[in-house]
Formats: sequence, structure tokens, C-alpha cells
Amino acid sequence: MNQNEETISISDFKARCLKLLQATGEKGTEYTIIKKGVPLARVIPVTQKARKPIRGSLKGLIKTDDDIVHWDWSSEFEACQS
Repeated sequence: MNQNEETISISDFKARCLKLLQATGEKGTEYTIIKKGVPLARVIPVTQKARKPIRGSLKGLIKTDDDIVHWDWSSEFEACQS
């Protein structure tokens, strides 16, 4: 059992569920829930992975030779005018 792990009866867990879950999220406390001395479940914190920003996530995957911002569309419009 590590420092942040506690054993708690199922009736105590039921009575203090919200506070215990909050402690799990904030402090990383883990709980082993027991009933009549038999472990039933464990409550452990969810590890959050650092999310990469979407903007720039494709950088280096796509290569263009032309300027994609200042595109000359005049030939496209002339073809449609006939």
C-alpha cells in the first residue's frame, strides 16, 4: 500500500462518496473499497495526458511548392465565363 492509498468500508464510501472522489482527483488518493473484509473495488485517479494543440499538428506532413494564401484564380474564372 502506498502513501496515498486508503482502505475504506463500502458503507463509509457510500456516505462520503463525493468527497472521496474529489480527494482522488485533487490529491491522487487511492481507495480500496471493502465489504466484510473482502476487497470489492479500487478508486484510482485518472491520469491526464498532455493534449497537443490541433493547430500546427500537421506541420511537416504536407509539402507545397506554391503560395497557398495568395493564389491566382483568374484562369479558373475565365474558363467559367464562356
